[in-house]
Amino acid sequence: MEIQISGRTIKNSLPALIMGIVNVTDDSFYSESRGGFALAQKLIDEGADIIDLGAESTRPGSTYVSADEEIKRLVPVIREIRKYSSVPISVDTRKYSVMKAMREEGADILNDVSALLDEPLLADFCAKENLGVILMHKRGNPENMQNDTQYSDVFKEVDDFLRKRAEFAIERGINEKNIIVDPGIGFAKDEKACLSLVSKCGSLCDGRFPVLMALSRKSFLARFSRHSSAQGRLVPTVTANLLSVQAGAKIVRVHDVSSAVESLSVLGAICDFGTKIEKN
Repeated sequence: MEIQISGRTIKNSLPALIMGIVNVTDDSFYSESRGGFALAQKLIDEGADIIDLGAESTRPGSTYVSADEEIKRLVPVIREIRKYSSVPISVDTRKYSVMKAMREEGADILNDVSALLDEPLLADFCAKENLGVILMHKRGNPENMQNDTQYSDVFKEVDDFLRKRAEFAIERGINEKNIIVDPGIGFAKDEKACLSLVSKCGSLCDGRFPVLMALSRKSFLARFSRHSSAQGRLVPTVTANLLSVQAGAKIVRVHDVSSAVESLSVLGAICDFGTKIEKN
């Protein structure tokens, strides 16, 4: 997989790019994702194509933190990563001041769960800096989003929202090639909605922008595991990720990079073999 974003090429030999999650928080829903440079280093060594740093949990029921606190948590980590690797870094934030500070430290991509709604000034900054932008669909905020999970047609509503937010970004000067869309699995969506979006994810915005799928250990996968906790959702996660890639996803955001590399390697080998057979 290969994409051009933020003035650089990100590529690997797999069917999708792998984004490794590092939550610089103490309240993320999956405890193994909480950490700092040591965790980032581990994920880079395992084959992450992008490292996604977040210092504000957006799990259901969580509360927002201040921009100053986000910056305080993130700066030491991103500095150590930049000493170790040139890996592309995305920052999971909704705040202009946070992204500005992280850009100064070497960040490449804004991962905005508000899709530039919370702070529209971010769009101008990202355009000026030629930053990649991940636009995600959600409703409400973490404290109340799971109270609003009813849709008449979830795919259409999510698709319409992402189209509008992408157009807003382009109107503010963001290069179309720098836009990635994310349907927001688990954000104001029940199990049925999540399954629907996974099955058709590659059709979002008619495939105009790369689709990122953040499925890793999400609660909608609990029914498919013998374990109720996030710790028991690795196999369902791997399966859902592979199906999303087959449906057209270009990036998978994961806690378990090594498992993603191995499973995508198998998928790629089988698809390549099938293509060779068809040509013969």
